[in-house]
Amino acid sequence: MSKERAQRRAEREREAAARQAAHAAARERAERNRARKRALTRWLPRRSGGRPTGILAERRRTRLRLLIATLVLVQVVVWIFRDDWPARLAALAITLLLLPLLVAFTA
Repeated sequence: MSKERAQRRAEREREAAARQAAHAAARERAERNRARKRALTRWLPRRSGGRPTGILAERRRTRLRLLIATLVLVQVVVWIFRDDWPARLAALAITLLLLPLLVAFTA
């Protein structure tokens, strides 16, 4: 009975040692990858955290969403009430030309 327990314990210890070796190898690979990435990217400028936050940025996004929704609504109204294609295309062209101006002046 004690021989079997000793064998099971030795087997568990071997498995634990194998798991520890695998984890150590994985940690070593991850550290090498991090070191390689640091070496390659240390000269690059740091990126910001993503899109701007704050009340002013939120207001700007809301204003832009409302402007785009209004322009889409204008297009829908023109396409519903005008049957001629030149008028529809003219409204689309005018909208596309005015969009940058409206964005610049409402921002």
